[in-house]
Amino acid sequence: MTHTAIPDQKDGYEMIQEINERSQQLWKPSPGSVYPTLQLLVDEGLLVATESEGSKKLFELTEDGRAAAAKIETAPWDEITEGADPTAMGLRSAVGQLMGAVAQSAHAASSEQQQRIVEIVNTARREIYQILGED
Repeated sequence: MTHTAIPDQKDGYEMIQEINERSQQLWKPSPGSVYPTLQLLVDEGLLVATESEGSKKLFELTEDGRAAAAKIETAPWDEITEGADPTAMGLRSAVGQLMGAVAQSAHAASSEQQQRIVEIVNTARREIYQILGED
C-alpha cells in the first residue's frame, strides 16, 4: 500500500483503483483487505490519516513510511505483471469488464434488458466454445 500513497494523499478507493490500473487489471484488492491494511500502516506510523469531506479518510506517507517505501525495490503490481502474456492479460481484462457490466445490469436494467443481456452472454459463450473447437 505504501507505493500507492506516493506522492500525494489518497483515499482507500483511489488506492484500490490505482492498484487495479497499475497491475493491468490483474489485481483489484477488496475494500475488506485494503482498509484494515491501511489502518495497520497508520498504527505502525507509516501512514497518517486525515478526515476530509465528511467521513472520507485521506492517507499520506509519514517520513518513516517514505523510508520504508524507498527500500522496496519492486512494486507489487510490477511483480504481478512481470512475464505475464499480454494476450492473456487482455483477455482477463475484457472478462473483468464484461463481468462488471453484467453485474451492473442486475441492478440497473429492466427485465427486458436483462433478458437481452442473457442472450448476448449465452451467444458469446457458444462462440467461445466454437473457437476452442477449431483446429
